[in-house]
Amino acid sequence: MDPRSVKTINDLFALIVERNHPRAVLNNPGLLQPSWTPLSSADIYSDVLSVARTLQSWGINRGERVSILGENRYEWAVADFACLALGIVDVPIYPTLTADQTAFILNDAGVRAIFVSTAEQLQKILSIRAQTGLEKIILMDRPSAALPAGIIAMHDLIGRGPVARDAQFDAATRAVAPEDLATIIYTSGTTGTPKGVMLTHGNLASNLVHSLEVFGIDQRDLALSFLPLSHITARHTDYAMYQYGVTVAYCTDIHRIAEVMLQLRPTFFVSVPRLYEKVRIEVERKTSSGLKRKFYEWALGVGRKHAAEVMSGRRPTSLSWKLAHALVFSKIEAGFGGRGRIFISGGAPLGRELAEWYAFVGIRVCEGYGLTETSPVVALNNPRAYKLGTVGKPLPNVECRIAEDGELLVRGPSVFHGYWKKPEETRAAFEDGWFHTGDMGSIDADGFLSITDRKKDLIKTSGGKFVAPQPLENTLKLNPMVAYAAVIGDKRRFCSVIIAPNFPALEEWAHAQGITFSSREELVQDAKTRAFYENLVDALNLNLAQYEKLKRVLLVPDEFSIATGELTPTLKLKRRVLEDRYRTLIDEMYATAVAPAAVPSI
Repeated sequence: MDPRSVKTINDLFALIVERNHPRAVLNNPGLLQPSWTPLSSADIYSDVLSVARTLQSWGINRGERVSILGENRYEWAVADFACLALGIVDVPIYPTLTADQTAFILNDAGVRAIFVSTAEQLQKILSIRAQTGLEKIILMDRPSAALPAGIIAMHDLIGRGPVARDAQFDAATRAVAPEDLATIIYTSGTTGTPKGVMLTHGNLASNLVHSLEVFGIDQRDLALSFLPLSHITARHTDYAMYQYGVTVAYCTDIHRIAEVMLQLRPTFFVSVPRLYEKVRIEVERKTSSGLKRKFYEWALGVGRKHAAEVMSGRRPTSLSWKLAHALVFSKIEAGFGGRGRIFISGGAPLGRELAEWYAFVGIRVCEGYGLTETSPVVALNNPRAYKLGTVGKPLPNVECRIAEDGELLVRGPSVFHGYWKKPEETRAAFEDGWFHTGDMGSIDADGFLSITDRKKDLIKTSGGKFVAPQPLENTLKLNPMVAYAAVIGDKRRFCSVIIAPNFPALEEWAHAQGITFSSREELVQDAKTRAFYENLVDALNLNLAQYEKLKRVLLVPDEFSIATGELTPTLKLKRRVLEDRYRTLIDEMYATAVAPAAVPSI
């Protein structure tokens, strides 16, 4: 089967089986073993068939909903393929969501059964089961003790070895049409109650066919699956890897991604910008002083001169670049495993400065753009068409135009059909067949798309000026001492910024400065600390228009996280949550501010 002939995700599953790949998957549950177990196309078919038969035996029919709640792992993919094979609609749930948030999705989608990854996730589901319509619960982990009544171990359903092809099952997979609903993915809810995005088999497949076709990936490649599969970016990436025969290795613990990269040395790497940021921050930290700093700055200077070659896909051949690579750049590449040849960033803006830094050190990062509602890819830089500072050209089957107010509008076969049980929101999202993305953008003369910011995130000062916060935040986050920055100032006289420090780096700096502190509250209140961050913001202000300048800094002793509510599961800032959390301090800051002098802190 030609990968370009895929019309449904079941066609993709048939392609996996037909290819007969001996290493379709590398599996290491819990990452506890030094070796990884290869799983073949036949193993995948056998496991998917076994789970599908179980779902059929429970009377779960085409169009009904089943949830998958868990970290990235092989069993997640098996559950997904099994549901879609039968025309069952699966509903992924982020494992970081609370019990109440999970109950909302289960009830809103009318879920009958759920796959859960661990004993911890099982307990969360058991705590809310009575509030839902759940009939069956399947545990992915091997149970260490007897399971409560009614809980099924997935291990008992799969792992029985290759089986013969089942003609009846194969016919059922072929009966699923492109217009059939495949999945309901709930948005992360940065601006309100999560909405269920309905994506059909045709939506997913049409995007799959075009997103990576010019990247030249095949069975010789290896990719890590570590971004949450409950998010469309990771799920699309894994589908694409299977489509082109790339071996997929599942990293069940994102905190061990650095270790896994060194073990497996992937050739294909897709990540959200935050991981790329952390790599740069760590490089800056390790080369912060002495001879290492001099070598690093010299190497960056060399890389800057050859960045155009890197961005065009050529490896510089000058003696100076080869020396810089040997001394500095090769060590950065080694952190990714040393074999990386394709690097992609999506899910949030990468930022021009961060993309430039990677080009300086010899790594071309292809930034893309998309949304859950677009399955997800709208545009992507690629080896044939690359322009720094943009998110690439729109895919061949996607149309884009810019509305009069600057909002990006999109239409095409990958655009979703609507929000689950929300007809009014669905109607509001479309105009004459064009989907309102909610993002502000522009398209240049060469056809490259640039995204400025989220329309709802644009800050309008009391003077009527609009400020795009994300570019300012991305610049501040390039400093190793900044974990997160959130620009505020809507309907106020001027803009300010909330900064959550990168505390390991800040504490190391504070000790070197002779600053004594017994808590993070004391550390952010120290005069030297406050002056450091004020100077950092002042340096940014030098390149900004007067109305954009950040005139006050609110330095907080908190580490923003998904668990504490400041970040979405895809690590985007929840601006409203931050403004609500620090409302009193923000109001006091603006009430007393007459000039950009003191730096408030808490």
